[in-house]
Amino acid sequence: MANPFTLGVASGEPLPDGVILWTRLATSPTHADPARPGGMPPRAVPVSWQLAEDERFSTIVREGTAQALPAWAHSVHVRVDGLRPGADYYYRFRAGSELSPAGRTRTADDPAATRPVRFAVASCQRYEHGYYTALRHLAAERPDVVFHVGDYIYESRQADVAVRRLGSAGAAATLHAYRNRYARYKTDPDLRAAHAAAPWVPTWDDHEVLNNYRGDGDGSAAFLRRRAAAYQAYYEHQPLRVRPRDGGLRMYRRRSYGSVADFLVLDARQHRDGTAMLGAAQEQWLTARLRESPVTWRILVQPLFFSRRFVPGPPPNLRADSWDGHQAERDRIVAAAGPSGLVVFSGDVHNAWAGDLKADFLDPGSATVGAEFVASGITSRPPVTDSEAVLAANPHLRFFDGRRGYLSGTAGPAELRVAFRAVDFADRPDAPIRTVTEFVGEPNRLTFENASSK
Repeated sequence: MANPFTLGVASGEPLPDGVILWTRLATSPTHADPARPGGMPPRAVPVSWQLAEDERFSTIVREGTAQALPAWAHSVHVRVDGLRPGADYYYRFRAGSELSPAGRTRTADDPAATRPVRFAVASCQRYEHGYYTALRHLAAERPDVVFHVGDYIYESRQADVAVRRLGSAGAAATLHAYRNRYARYKTDPDLRAAHAAAPWVPTWDDHEVLNNYRGDGDGSAAFLRRRAAAYQAYYEHQPLRVRPRDGGLRMYRRRSYGSVADFLVLDARQHRDGTAMLGAAQEQWLTARLRESPVTWRILVQPLFFSRRFVPGPPPNLRADSWDGHQAERDRIVAAAGPSGLVVFSGDVHNAWAGDLKADFLDPGSATVGAEFVASGITSRPPVTDSEAVLAANPHLRFFDGRRGYLSGTAGPAELRVAFRAVDFADRPDAPIRTVTEFVGEPNRLTFENASSK
């Protein structure tokens, strides 16, 4: 067999006692024949795996064999339990005589732990728009966990102005096309390195299916088939704990790190209709957790701009596809968080922003009830933005940057630090990384200060 590990390895969904290990066998990542995704034969392939306490694999703590099935594009999702909390582990796979690269993973902390958690937040990585150098720098940080807040792929036809070529210019709309789109993205060595460096907890936005889709789309059988295909391909290429079922995939969940942080991961697409962003069941789950959570930091991990963002110019001045299109629901979530406040990590808009969450966004003097930090995007090109006018029209927004990059931070019992990390260019490789600014806040002080300006 030729090398089947061309798409790399990954881990994700960390719990205090376990993680998910992932790989997908593909000897020819974007193979043209739908009956042989990844160029693999239409039969099950046994894949052995090992988990060790050290990078040299001298102390193996778990091992086994999984079957890579053609029905799931020969992807493998290994659930490993019984591990120590807050511990690093190393893993690898073998198929036939071929050995995969090794990856590093880490379990979440014990519920009573107070150790700070190191995290990164990434979003928006259109392949044709540039190189994933920012992800190479993210990998070098070796965080405890990486959150991806959507637009992992773009289903669109190839961009007219392309730094890199997709290889298939048409839009993805079938299972085979979505599989090949993910495979193209995962041929990038920097994306593979970021997955191998730390466990990921991803959620999706719209481009994993169709630009700006909501819920059931137009309700047609054709759209629901397309959405089901997209959800299956997403599962096949991410280290998730659950499989798609009946054309849907449960994406909202909680990932907790000791008594320090609850990361509440949201699905802002699948359950949306004309009035609700999250749907009744997800909103009820979220508000209950916000009211009951005993941790220091309650953090929403989701794709869309959460704060009010009035854009000067001709109407519409508020973007309906963001939380500004669901203001009553946003108010209920903020109210559920109560006086302890809320932190929100977002993406989608291809620029970096930071601001205060207000009890009343129309009253600058109203109480500050938290903060939002928006990741700019790994490569996706930004829209033309009059940032000075937007900042002036929205006093609660306090920071803007137009470069590509990600968020890097630490949540601890005494403070939460969020750094905006950026590269100066993405249209060619090897850009250096810099910290543009860093915000720091305390649990009893909901206004975050810009530590870089002190």
